[in-house]
Amino acid sequence: MENNNLLKIGISVGDINGIGTEIILKTFSESMMMKVCIPVIYGSSKLFSFYRKTLNLNDYQFNIIKSATQAGSKIPNLINVWEDEAKVEIGQQTEIGGQYAFQSLERAVSDLKNGEIDALVTAPINKKNIQNDKFNFAGHTEFLAEQAGKKDYLMLLCNNDLRVGTVTGHIAVSDVSKQLSQEKIMAKAKVMLNSLVQDFRIRKPKIAVLGLNPHNGDNGLMGHEEQNIIIPAIEKLKAEGYIVMGPFAADGFFGSGSFTKFDGILSMYHDQGLVPFKTLAFGGGVNFTAGLPFVRTSPDHGVAYDIAGQNKASEQSFREAIYTAIDIVKCREEFAELTENPLAFSKPSRNERRAIE
Repeated sequence: MENNNLLKIGISVGDINGIGTEIILKTFSESMMMKVCIPVIYGSSKLFSFYRKTLNLNDYQFNIIKSATQAGSKIPNLINVWEDEAKVEIGQQTEIGGQYAFQSLERAVSDLKNGEIDALVTAPINKKNIQNDKFNFAGHTEFLAEQAGKKDYLMLLCNNDLRVGTVTGHIAVSDVSKQLSQEKIMAKAKVMLNSLVQDFRIRKPKIAVLGLNPHNGDNGLMGHEEQNIIIPAIEKLKAEGYIVMGPFAADGFFGSGSFTKFDGILSMYHDQGLVPFKTLAFGGGVNFTAGLPFVRTSPDHGVAYDIAGQNKASEQSFREAIYTAIDIVKCREEFAELTENPLAFSKPSRNERRAIE
């Protein structure tokens, strides 16, 4: 008997030469995952047959479908986005690897926008070989924001109560200061704050903003961005009624454990936020694109060519990405109910239910 209460989670396969197919197979080799969601994988039966044989998972079966509307809840569903024989070169960056990664992503995003799936979980891509006329972006985040028609969005890394966002994204460190502005910091902070409310069920979120320079610039001795850009942005946010604190020097902030006192942390650039996050998350982190009308998550790692095809890749982060996507969809549904009816009963999240069980 089909379970119609489960969410349909679309899954793009990423670079076919990386670990994406492996972590998808490992995730759904656990039969309990079919009680969590209805997976709809956008790829190729030939691709998965190749990896099943490579990883010695020959008992693995799929429900081959042509449309997400046909997805069943008994075994994982697979849509053949391409029919030709994909040339797999495990661990190699190839043009073909990028082409198929994009085809998978394009079809999945189309179904997501059309409401045929409830959320999207993306396996890792190679940001270089996926580039084409339709994908001229630094990564998934920017592409999805363009697809959604959103200018204000945020790459938000999540692991339990640790949530770290970045003001600037996939850009060179030398360009960070040039791209910082009061307006940009305020826009990213508001996306984070709004997301914490509607996506994570935090009624009065409190966020911390990191400085840019060592020791917050030591009053201008090592830079003026804190005084001229970051502090004024924080003060304006406070004046609008938001609970925003900082700026904090990143080293002491994470080293002292101060990060545990906040619902969200806004860093100024990629590595400033992601290095401590990945150190603390122990491979279980999730990348969530906040600020979009649809839900997209991904594992917090890349294609890992160095271990591809060796049965060494951990599926932990990918599995957590699925759990997180489901939780956020449920939180948004509840938020919509509460907006219409403030007295509506607040249900526990999936993570809370798992803890109770």
